[in-house]
Amino acid sequence: MSTTAPIHVQDKRTTVQSMIILACLFFIFGLVSWVNTILIPYFQLTLQLSSFQSYLVTFAFYIAYLIMAIPSSFLLNKAGYKKGMMLGLWCMALGAFLFVPAAYWRIYQIFLFGLFLLGVGLAILQSAANPYVTIVGPIESAAKRMSIVGTGNKLAGVIANLVFAAVVIRESDRVLMREIEAGNYTGATLEKALDTLIKGVMTPYLILAIALFLFGIIIRYSVLPELDPSVINKNRDGDGNDRNSIFQYPALILGVIAMFFHIGTQMIALGTSIQYAGTMGESLAGPAKNIPSYTMFLTFIGYFLGIALIPKYLNQRHALVICASINLILSTLILTTSGPVNFLGMTTDISLWYLVMMGLPNALLYAGIWPLAINGLGKYTNLGSAFLVMALCGSAIMPIVYNAFVGLNATLSLIDAMKKAYWILIPCFAYIVWYGAQGYKINSWKKEISPI
Repeated sequence: MSTTAPIHVQDKRTTVQSMIILACLFFIFGLVSWVNTILIPYFQLTLQLSSFQSYLVTFAFYIAYLIMAIPSSFLLNKAGYKKGMMLGLWCMALGAFLFVPAAYWRIYQIFLFGLFLLGVGLAILQSAANPYVTIVGPIESAAKRMSIVGTGNKLAGVIANLVFAAVVIRESDRVLMREIEAGNYTGATLEKALDTLIKGVMTPYLILAIALFLFGIIIRYSVLPELDPSVINKNRDGDGNDRNSIFQYPALILGVIAMFFHIGTQMIALGTSIQYAGTMGESLAGPAKNIPSYTMFLTFIGYFLGIALIPKYLNQRHALVICASINLILSTLILTTSGPVNFLGMTTDISLWYLVMMGLPNALLYAGIWPLAINGLGKYTNLGSAFLVMALCGSAIMPIVYNAFVGLNATLSLIDAMKKAYWILIPCFAYIVWYGAQGYKINSWKKEISPI
């Protein structure tokens, strides 16, 4: 089996500039994506949504990955990476702009459509940027490059909620939110208070829309080289003439499932953490709003560990197995341990902090799964990348599945129902451990397992 050869046509300066640009792209991924963790409770309050409706916030955003990933691969094949990235950023700019009329009229459906367009743009960008990082050098160090650009993603994750809370939720808004949560407003006065709150998103998202549009132009005329994945990421079978379907690559298909479980469990941990803290008496108007940022900070640290250790001291596949195993243990602890903990200004059950701690090992799951799944796809690289991007819809589907299990435990208190529903994390992490240990080796659905 061949491995990816590094690109030699770039000089060192161009390579460094390319990685900086890609890190900026991943920062945008994180800034737009991870703010959803605070948008869920924020929209639930300001738009007076049910719990199910609030989870549609992430559903509308991430379902775009499922719908648009394969069309994105064809777009990239036709337009090339750089022009495709520009179009993706412009689509995101339109989605961000729609937040302005949505907030002005406080219309939930327009917000959902804007979120969907943001997801469509990100689907295009992810389809381009992830394989780009993977095949721009040796496959053995792909996880390291993923970690380097991933620091931009998780840095955005650390600051996204903090920036949102600082820019959108002013001090007067916090007071208003507490009063609304306390039931001090009803009827027309409640509607007026909610109108005041929701309009806080207008200016930030208008600025974001302009920035995304301009960055699209910068990407189009940047030093990023165009790549030919059919030449660089050579097929496992040489020229690959005996494989005429993407489905003849078991490591990819099994990797797509692993990616779905990883992304889905990550969003469960992030998207439910504030709400879970709320069952313990902590409010969005208080320190609980920072919980997703704590998780992202740990993930940010995890990426630096990946940069330092992979591949010199730690094989990227071993890192995947170790990190998935740690999260499997943390999932078990969430279900089996309890007790009050006073930390960072909050008094919560210890299980919440096990949920937060998942951020550290989560850093190397994405970076570990992607190169194992995409290795040696040759002419199918863009399509295989699209399949992996489709798996990101796990962020749309898994939280809804989790919420359904919470509903099945309606006879319990909300805190116990949410805690019990976290059992769904265990089989997901167990599968990822198996994929990193054995599943990636499968080279044929019919033949025996052969190692890389």
